[in-house]
Amino acid sequence: MKIILKKDVESVGKAGDLVNVSDGHARNFLIPRGLGIEASSKNMKALKNEMETAARKTTKEKEAAQSVAARLENVTCNISRKVGQQNKLFGSVTTKDIGNALREQGIEIDKKNIVLEEPIKSLGEFSVKIKLHSGVSANIKVVVAGEV
Repeated sequence: MKIILKKDVESVGKAGDLVNVSDGHARNFLIPRGLGIEASSKNMKALKNEMETAARKTTKEKEAAQSVAARLENVTCNISRKVGQQNKLFGSVTTKDIGNALREQGIEIDKKNIVLEEPIKSLGEFSVKIKLHSGVSANIKVVVAGEV
């Protein structure tokens, strides 16, 4: 039986694939769980329309991410932290701190999209990568200054 997969199914295929599976597997597992639909001409056209809509949506999201990336390239985040002797920070600067500093500048970035290899634990200037979309990222400058 030919099935169009609606979701990724391990060892069968990915969403949108047209696969040939046994009748029992299709009727007892894939179709009842909403993982696939029968490959009729009507369903093929509906799938094609869904794929085109998804592609247009992805393109719009990527363009929006690229415009945000261009805006972020010139952004400098200033963060001040208490320091002890020998200019060592009490604690560290994390993605949450960077996200809050960006929010104060009017830029909404989820802290999950901020990529730090390790928390910043010293004073200075650092380049931090921000993932905006698959294949689109930007680097911002984070300046950590000490306060007494």
